[in-house]
Amino acid sequence: MSERALILGLPLILALPCGGGELPSPAGSAEIYVATNGSDNNPGSLAEPLRTLEGAREAVRARIRKDGLPPGGISIVVRGGTYVRTATFVLEIPDGGSAESPVRYRAADGEQVRIIGGVDLPLDAFKPVVDPRILARIRPEARDHILQCELRTQGISEYGNHRQAGHGHPVYPAPLELFYDDAPMPLAHYPDSGAIMIGEVIDPGSVPRIGDYVNIRGGTFVYTDRRHADWLAAEEVWLQGYFKWGFADDKIRIASVDTARRRITLATPHMYGVGSGEPFNQYVALNLLEEITMPGEWYLDRNKGILYFWRPASGATHVSLSILEDPLIALDGVSHLSLEGFIVELGRGMGISVEGGSHVTIAGCTVRNLGTCGVFFGKGAVQTFPHLTADQYEGIPASRTIGAFQMHFYQQTTWDRNAGSDHRVLSCDVYQTGAGGITLGGGSKKDLIAGNSSVENCRIYDYNRHYKAQWAGINVDGCGNRVAHNEVFQADLQAMFVRGNDHVFEYNHVHHVAQNSNDASAWYLGRDPSDQGNVVRYNFFHHVGRPDRKWMMGVYCDDATCNVVIEGNVFYKAASYGTVYSNGGHDIVVRNNIFIEGYGPVFQLKSMWYDFGRFEIPYFFGPEGVYRRRLTRDLDIRKPPYSVRYPLLKDWFDLLPDDSTYVGMRPRRNLFEKNLIVGYEETYRLVGEYAQCTFQDNFISRTDPGFVDASRMDFRLRDGAEVFTRIPGFTPIPFERIGLYVDRYRPSVPSTVAP
Repeated sequence: MSERALILGLPLILALPCGGGELPSPAGSAEIYVATNGSDNNPGSLAEPLRTLEGAREAVRARIRKDGLPPGGISIVVRGGTYVRTATFVLEIPDGGSAESPVRYRAADGEQVRIIGGVDLPLDAFKPVVDPRILARIRPEARDHILQCELRTQGISEYGNHRQAGHGHPVYPAPLELFYDDAPMPLAHYPDSGAIMIGEVIDPGSVPRIGDYVNIRGGTFVYTDRRHADWLAAEEVWLQGYFKWGFADDKIRIASVDTARRRITLATPHMYGVGSGEPFNQYVALNLLEEITMPGEWYLDRNKGILYFWRPASGATHVSLSILEDPLIALDGVSHLSLEGFIVELGRGMGISVEGGSHVTIAGCTVRNLGTCGVFFGKGAVQTFPHLTADQYEGIPASRTIGAFQMHFYQQTTWDRNAGSDHRVLSCDVYQTGAGGITLGGGSKKDLIAGNSSVENCRIYDYNRHYKAQWAGINVDGCGNRVAHNEVFQADLQAMFVRGNDHVFEYNHVHHVAQNSNDASAWYLGRDPSDQGNVVRYNFFHHVGRPDRKWMMGVYCDDATCNVVIEGNVFYKAASYGTVYSNGGHDIVVRNNIFIEGYGPVFQLKSMWYDFGRFEIPYFFGPEGVYRRRLTRDLDIRKPPYSVRYPLLKDWFDLLPDDSTYVGMRPRRNLFEKNLIVGYEETYRLVGEYAQCTFQDNFISRTDPGFVDASRMDFRLRDGAEVFTRIPGFTPIPFERIGLYVDRYRPSVPSTVAP
């Protein structure tokens, strides 16, 4: 049943979505058992199981060396319990199977198997605070609630490091984090809700985005909350927020606080320098013993190894700390292998890394409580340039790491990350991660070879705890991959961040994203006109952005994005700057969608080179410009395969008769047709000379045009609804099929959409 069907009481859909489905259970497969009470000297039978995953891996290798894979493959059945990882569990090329004989690592039916990169602390390790110097720093109302745990007596002495984290920064493993009954507890912070506005800027600091590396310094600004004066005894206070633009988050350490002049000086620069005056120019202060003021907050004295914690009143089965910085599981070059039914959690880095290979399936897993990304396909990168940067970036690809992934892609848009092909993430829950949910790659952008990898029937939420900008619920790159039937929600920025060609996004339920940011969206693609052939169809986007943030988009085709088909979607309360928005794009087709009560215009297109981008033309079109490099050097749009697959792109760099204007500077062939628009104050907004879009056969209504039950967000159309006569050929949207569905790994779906 789709999630929409479950929520709205719609009819049960028995057929699984096209391209989805369950993994077959191979007949006659051999089984090897693992259990926490086993021994790696055992034969691996149900009665005498092995003890470790490594033991199972070696048993599989031995069996393959001796007899080869049996016709039905091999299943490694892991019995219930907690399996602690102090190093990555690695499966390599010899550990894979074949189409006829796959290798399956699976949790035993009905048993909970936790693969963790941390430790569970005994509850009795927490004692009352008695040190008078510590009590003096804690607010009186909190003193009777805070407990302490000496971590060194628990054998824990490596705490990781706080680092600057956000837009333009490499993704590093998080420092040690605390989890209480499987939920991340908030590092002690102020304020408990909301944020602090940045006051007058005294010095914006260096601006790395424009190559300002001569006199490197953090910004200085006036603080607007007197509480800062209480933190003079605190060590290593960090501010996390939006210091200039609403799409560029950052976490920056305080260098000094001047209480006489009420000024803060930051230890390092923000990418764009510090600004103020916008509603998003705000921050939260982190890592403050003085601000443990509510249940769940905690602080670690790194010098003494003492953890302070206001434990929630509800009884806990376990209190946990993240330890391992490397991936918990790495699949390197393997094929025809699956991971099924595991809980993968409590790492400071990523959960599962997959590089190379083919036909890897991750099914029915819960991947959560991680410092960076849940599931990451392909290589990341290590930056070698010594400063925070964009255009000056230099770096090298690296395995089992994320690092400078975003900056490496910015400079090398045809980067083949060795993400493999025909991989699937199926019916998994990925949440409470620090830098995105799932990063999917595969296929070749340069050669336009499809990867055929997919993310399907997954529930992904709360994935921006440390890094926000560009770290979406699902990041996609490469060529020819599919994202379908997922629910993505509860995030400050994007649900889906896209690079590459010929990807399909369909039947996804996306809501409550882009909630605390600006110039952000649910779905994003931008700054490379050769990223062609992407399709966004049959999705439900709702509660995207906020009415009080002026630059929020639903589907965002940024900076000359071209050739996107947006068809058959339902948008409700989505975006303030354009439910569909295009910056100077060509061949954007918006067809047969339903738009309901957005916060701004239905559709906005800016002819950016005749508007805000007029001063950036050399940066994009010049001899060393971004587009010049991406369209003629990284690949060549005038030669196969691009000239054959996308012939309308070939003339992008041709000059118009004035000998100074490139064809690509004037939007063309954009089409907005056969759409139903309900309850919008503004419909179409075209900005700048040569802003072009053809509008035809659209129906604009101020009242309900015949929805089954708009009050319950059931936006199916009744038979005989007015839209069918107003828009000849309007096709009913398969609304009941959108969202999660029941399968072997997901026996039920949630009944609520609220974050």
